[in-house]
Amino acid sequence: MEFFEEVKKWANKKFPHYKICNTICDSTAKRQAEVKRLAKSVDAVIVVGGYNSGNTRRLVEIARKAGKSSYHIESENELDLKALASAKYIGLTAGASTPNWITKRVYRTLESLFLKKEQRWRRTFFSIQRSLLLTNIYVALGAGCLCYSCTMLQGINNYFPHVLISILYVLSMHILNNLIGSKADQYNDPARAAFYRKHNGFLAALATIAGSVGLIIAYLMGITPFLILFFMSVLGLSYNIRLVPESLLGNGYRRIRDIPGSKTVLIAAAWGIVTSIFPAFSVSDSINVSAVIVFFLSACMVFVRTAFFDTLDMQGDRIVGKATIPILLGEKRTMCLLKILSTVILVVLLLSSTFQFISTLGFLLAICPVFTFVILLAYERGYMLPGIRLEFLVETHFIIAGIITIIWSVV
Repeated sequence: MEFFEEVKKWANKKFPHYKICNTICDSTAKRQAEVKRLAKSVDAVIVVGGYNSGNTRRLVEIARKAGKSSYHIESENELDLKALASAKYIGLTAGASTPNWITKRVYRTLESLFLKKEQRWRRTFFSIQRSLLLTNIYVALGAGCLCYSCTMLQGINNYFPHVLISILYVLSMHILNNLIGSKADQYNDPARAAFYRKHNGFLAALATIAGSVGLIIAYLMGITPFLILFFMSVLGLSYNIRLVPESLLGNGYRRIRDIPGSKTVLIAAAWGIVTSIFPAFSVSDSINVSAVIVFFLSACMVFVRTAFFDTLDMQGDRIVGKATIPILLGEKRTMCLLKILSTVILVVLLLSSTFQFISTLGFLLAICPVFTFVILLAYERGYMLPGIRLEFLVETHFIIAGIITIIWSVV
């Protein structure tokens, strides 16, 4: 842009009759201005992009012109961790044509680098966070907390077996679907993909045991709960499996995952059923207004969580042919939809508690959609980047719901 402006001034003086057209890519100009601002507040700048990319090389030049150590890399494998070890603040940017999934991989590597500089308890806490997320144990505990909140909202006191079933069902389904459909993780989360390749035997056994124990508990509760959970388990397992032969539909919808947006909708519905409808039905053999409202709240909370993660994984999902909701709607529209849904959850919680369709716990649980809304805003405005900490925070809003419910039940 600076060079263009100099040429423009020269042309206006020498050849005022020339017509000047600015065809410089707006994205490139914005990135150059952002790198100038970024370089002022960091110790080193990493620029991710192809070595033959002119706009990427220009970003490196701008950072170096600002007097900061600058590194041009194409992948996380080229990071000079020794050279970066002395930097307290590192700026990360990328060329206009650099895929987001490559930048995310670099960010995750840098996240681990900074972890080594932290105090021992912080490193331990980060390692625990990472392990809980990779094994899906944390999301399963979140499902248990959500189920506990749902039972209390409906006034169901016998919550323990339902909470246990929710934990076991979600743990089993998430592990198995990650094992079966891990192709996208090679782009979206290579650490997860490597973890599942390394421990696939153990994880498969864990998923099988969790699913089996959940079905046994459901059977002890009655044949109807068992059949409901069995059907949901079969549906979850068949998500990535080809159900229709290629000879019948060709390249059409042969798997459930081929249906656009099916992943987010089915996960939200499954969580809603196992955390709210299942407890209500096993207690009274009927579904009342309270159960319907709580199902709506639970499903919407999970929908927001899942669709947000799909937004973070858009490019990797697009590469492997996944038609998720963010790919169908676009990132901006999806984020707008998620913020609207978070607001709807808040309003429904307050109104339902006010008119006594659900317990007064709903007033306190209003904290959860507000918490989610803040995370969405922080991500949109660039205050939070995709990584372990962001994922952990998103899953934590279910844990917060469980903690709030415990406090409410005690008081």
